[in-house]
Amino acid sequence: MSTTAVPALDKTFQILDLITDSAQPLTAAHIARQLDLPRSSTHNILQSLLVKHVIYKDTDSRFHLGSYLLYWAGKYEQQQGVIQLFKDLIVQYPVLLQHTVTLSKLDLGEVVFLACHEAPAALGFTFRAGVRVPAVFSATGKAMLSTLSSQTVESLYEGVFPEPITPSGVSNFIDFSCEMTAIHSSRISLDDGQLREGMYCLGTYIRNASGHAIAGMAVSFLQAEYEANRSEVSAVLIELAEQIEQRLGFNAAHSA
Repeated sequence: MSTTAVPALDKTFQILDLITDSAQPLTAAHIARQLDLPRSSTHNILQSLLVKHVIYKDTDSRFHLGSYLLYWAGKYEQQQGVIQLFKDLIVQYPVLLQHTVTLSKLDLGEVVFLACHEAPAALGFTFRAGVRVPAVFSATGKAMLSTLSSQTVESLYEGVFPEPITPSGVSNFIDFSCEMTAIHSSRISLDDGQLREGMYCLGTYIRNASGHAIAGMAVSFLQAEYEANRSEVSAVLIELAEQIEQRLGFNAAHSA
């Protein structure tokens, strides 16, 4: 029975699960017979997986799990490590615990929320894990995009800037570049009602041992709270980000 809207993807997962569960490597004929799949489609899927090194074939034409899975596993472990560090370390910062603080990752031109510390007072916006928003309008997205070249940012959107969500949203790459310049000098990004009217967010990025921004954090306020809290929260947010970076093996001296 199909579990997704893409039958070929179902077959691919069935094949990978069978190879994973089998005590012995399997031939294409055995895989097709065991899963009751056409030999032609089984062959095509196996060839595609071979090209990406998701599987490999030995001298007896039997299939094994491949090295590309280590890349996926490493990325997952890295992501989970950031989430756990965020949860473990934020409790040391009472200033931040008064507000909604989100952790996100960059996925092409969008931000995906990974974790959230909810403020006592609701903001009226859902930050649950998995929610996606355009990176150019969110504080975490702006922070992470600021670590990329302007050419790379434009290529993420194929040269077409996303349509603003609110009247406050930046609307072109030139204005967005000005925001990036401000982030370079302060390490703090600002969503001034660009994601949701009346909600202000201050953000920053988190780098790993290689110096790449792998996540972003943001603190959210109602507009009336923003000015009174901006300076103190910005400083503490950067301090938390630097502490997480240190745990991830980032060395500022080596990246200078």
